[in-house]
Amino acid sequence: MARIKGGLNAKRKHNAVLKLAKGYKGARSKQYRVAKQSVMRALTSSYAGRKEKKRQFRQLWIARINAGARMNGLSYSKLIDGLKKSNVEINRKMLSELAISDPTAFTEICETAKKAL
Repeated sequence: MARIKGGLNAKRKHNAVLKLAKGYKGARSKQYRVAKQSVMRALTSSYAGRKEKKRQFRQLWIARINAGARMNGLSYSKLIDGLKKSNVEINRKMLSELAISDPTAFTEICETAKKAL
């Protein structure tokens, strides 16, 4: 049986990694061994970054809700507690949008929370 050399597969694998490393400086974009390390690290960081982004947006929403709540004489925690007690199911993203774009509606929500407390 004839022996199959792995050159084509290796070349394909190397090119895939080097394509991902396009735009990196120096050897990181030219040499396979260095590029592979850089790409592995970059992919790990990008995965972690996607998780971190979700946390940062939630932080931003909470800060905006807190600012709006304090304008209406409540703290963030009291507002959320009041909304839970009055069975108002609205997520933090929508609450923050209301606090920014429609302050009158947000004030009504705050009043609902105050009544429940």
